Amino acid sequence: MQHITLDPNICHGKPCRRGLRYLVEWILELLSSGMNSKEIIDDYDDLEHEDILAALLFAARLTQVKSIYLVL
Repeated sequence: MQHITLDPNICHGKPCRRGLRYLVEWILELLSSGMNSKEIIDDYDDLEHEDILAALLFAARLTQVKSIYLVL
């Protein structure tokens, strides 16, 4: 998880790749659009395979909650 940082001065505190402006949500969107990790790394040479795995781990941890409440 050391690849993901939360800094209120970067991207409004959203989780991103090691203090840079590659948001976890953006990496997940690239993956969900059908790109694989090699394609992402080829297009964005600042990223490493471990960054993509860290984004997936971060998302997996967010889903490990005991309850989800509907807020209206």
